[in-house]
Amino acid sequence: MVSFKLKDIATREERLAQGHKMCPGCGIALTVRQIMASFEEPVVIANATGCLEICTGTFPQSSWKVPWIHSAFPNAASTIAGLESMYRAKVRRGEIPKERKIKFLAFGGDGGTYDIGFQALSGAAERGHNIVYVCLDNEGYMNTGGQRSSATPTGARTTTSEVGKVLQGKQQLRKDLTRIMAAHHIPYTAQAAPSKWLDLMKKAYRAFEIEGPAFINVLCNCPTGWHADPARGLEFVQRAVDSCFWPLYEVESGVVRITYKPRKKIPVVEWFKDQGRFKHLLRPENEELLESIQVEVDRIWNQLLKDAGEEI
Repeated sequence: MVSFKLKDIATREERLAQGHKMCPGCGIALTVRQIMASFEEPVVIANATGCLEICTGTFPQSSWKVPWIHSAFPNAASTIAGLESMYRAKVRRGEIPKERKIKFLAFGGDGGTYDIGFQALSGAAERGHNIVYVCLDNEGYMNTGGQRSSATPTGARTTTSEVGKVLQGKQQLRKDLTRIMAAHHIPYTAQAAPSKWLDLMKKAYRAFEIEGPAFINVLCNCPTGWHADPARGLEFVQRAVDSCFWPLYEVESGVVRITYKPRKKIPVVEWFKDQGRFKHLLRPENEELLESIQVEVDRIWNQLLKDAGEEI
């Protein structure tokens, strides 16, 4: 069981400074702060192009109080893997003392992780680099205009999956990247949400504690892309969790463990409510589409229960 003292966490220095340019109500800034507070060792960060990079590292200003490298959209995983390799080489040559432990962390959005950066991430995982990669999943290319990504839910309206007489939002199922990364047989994979902050921080702590590649996929609300009230962002994220659209679980050494089970599983329509990107799904003519989405969510949740050895 992972344990750490909350008193220590509360007194740690912030590694992401105030005054960044993230949108009010954005879930990414909160998620990053939670992750950065979960460990205390020195850290080096590679950040793929995206909302976090643009809003925290616009030259000549920076919100980072730690070594931070802006990588292109596709290669944050390659960058952090190269830095980790350099560190190991310097330790072997005696240029860095073995006692000086440094963590290696990469951040990428869903566009830079599910899509553009997947090849680099898959390669780094397969090679076994001692890194932690965090996907900040706000379910679209929000930094470049709100286009669909392979993380975008079925039926969601984006600037490239419009709603009209022909289409009712995105037609395809979203990619299950957390499962894909677990299939790489890496030591640790997890899915988390900032609305369950202690669960997220425990998973981040464990990811940094384990030797070898670790991957955490975090659902982050986006007020502009979700067309939702910025003040209710964590509420919407928690609805995704409570509907089991975004289940919270971890896979350590191949063992699946569900870390949160809703006392009362809510219908997926409750997750869609009050988000402009989904409002067309609530129309009577889209009832069949909404039902098919619910069936798919239930299927994935039941499979997860089975994999974790729990009753359906």
